[in-house]
Amino acid sequence: MRTLQAAQAPASSPYDALLIDWQLPDGSGIDIAKRLREEGNPVRILVLSAETDEDTITRLLDIGIDGFVSKMVPTPELFTAIEYVYYGAEYYGKDISKIIRDVRLAKRDVPAEFTDRENDIIELCIQGFSAKEIADKLSISTSTVNTHKDNIFKKLGIGSSVELVRWAFKHGIIPL
Repeated sequence: MRTLQAAQAPASSPYDALLIDWQLPDGSGIDIAKRLREEGNPVRILVLSAETDEDTITRLLDIGIDGFVSKMVPTPELFTAIEYVYYGAEYYGKDISKIIRDVRLAKRDVPAEFTDRENDIIELCIQGFSAKEIADKLSISTSTVNTHKDNIFKKLGIGSSVELVRWAFKHGIIPL
């Protein structure tokens, strides 16, 4: 895996992943990420910042970053984030994930009455996890997962996980 400091990354960088700090002595990590995306640079971008407010997260998501972690994360989580982004997955720290989910939901015309647990289950369903896998990840029973899924389906007026994925595509939860 090759990484480098943001200030050294040329526009046509051969690097696979870039760890950018939000605040840099000679500019902004957002400006660098934005410039790279505008130039069509495919480098995977992970932002590290002490700023975890909704406006910052929204700006970075709109630019198309691949991950975001707070400067307060333990070192092992930072390494995990780098690895996820390097291998092509998105990574957002646990504290950031709720903000991102709220931002994404606010941008769509979707029911706002989902509970936090229902939002977790929606996110895992659209990632393709089975009810048993979701139960294991959330440390709840498969029956509880199915009850939450039934409630989600009723709120959305749908009847299956396949329809949930279609709904997620339609409402921008899963980007095309």
